[in-house]
Amino acid sequence: MQLTLFYDGLCPLCAAEMKSLRSRNGTGHLRFVDIQSAEFQRDYSHLDWQALNARIHAQWADGRWVSGLDATHAAWQLVGRGWLYGWMRWPLIRPIADRFYGWFARNRYTLSRWLTGKARLERCEVCDRDG
Repeated sequence: MQLTLFYDGLCPLCAAEMKSLRSRNGTGHLRFVDIQSAEFQRDYSHLDWQALNARIHAQWADGRWVSGLDATHAAWQLVGRGWLYGWMRWPLIRPIADRFYGWFARNRYTLSRWLTGKARLERCEVCDRDG
């Protein structure tokens, strides 16, 4: 089943994760859409950009949506690395992990600056490739 990820390609941490997912997407189950791109504006203008920008979202081929760590976990499962986030979906850990993810998503540019030296990229480094 195919999953389309809607991500912020100007966020260095987000772009790095998408690059890692792309490198493992040999089966082609993942499709990547940078919400900062012209493709998004052209093909997905009917979607709520503000909501998509607030946290990562993904849409299954059957139309179902997931967001936050559920989206991230689904993507990593499709490339055979679901264990990276699977433990964050355990019932006792899930509420804490989701709260932390919400904080991370709101502060991703500051965290990116601290961790990579860049708050934002000039342009998406991975969105030029078809996903």
